[in-house]
Amino acid sequence: MVTVVGGGLAGCEAAWQLAERGISVKLIDMKPVSLSPAHHTPLLCELVCSNSLRSDEPSAGAGLLKHELRRAGSLVVECADRYKVPAGSALAVERFGFGRAVTTALALHPNVTIERRVIDELPAGKVIIASGPLTGGRLAKQIRDLFGGDRLYFYDAIAPIVSADS
Repeated sequence: MVTVVGGGLAGCEAAWQLAERGISVKLIDMKPVSLSPAHHTPLLCELVCSNSLRSDEPSAGAGLLKHELRRAGSLVVECADRYKVPAGSALAVERFGFGRAVTTALALHPNVTIERRVIDELPAGKVIIASGPLTGGRLAKQIRDLFGGDRLYFYDAIAPIVSADS
């Protein structure tokens, strides 16, 4: 059994890849019990900053990664391809269909158990931390203590949501 903490892009893909290889997975996500200011739905894999997953051209780093993920049986990229909307050379998606497709696939997978709850500390055993930059409370402190540093950072979106109190 592997526990995956966080139901975003990385957590959903990690859970899928493990489950497809016959490994039991417990996927823990805080939604809908707790929604950050950036989240608006209870769906897993919710895209909050943009509906673009960047370039799909194999000559670009992001595009090459997507092509490799397709070859590896990526759930996230398969669902993105299914819900693709016109965006030039970028892979952009209709967000709600995309999130529903990922959520449904994981919920129906026999090797995946989804728990909707907030956790305050890392569970025992094998754990993948994919909780993202909005991780807070005691869990954030435990992660910082394990890996050093005084805060968690977000190095992904080109247009992050910024609220006045942040």
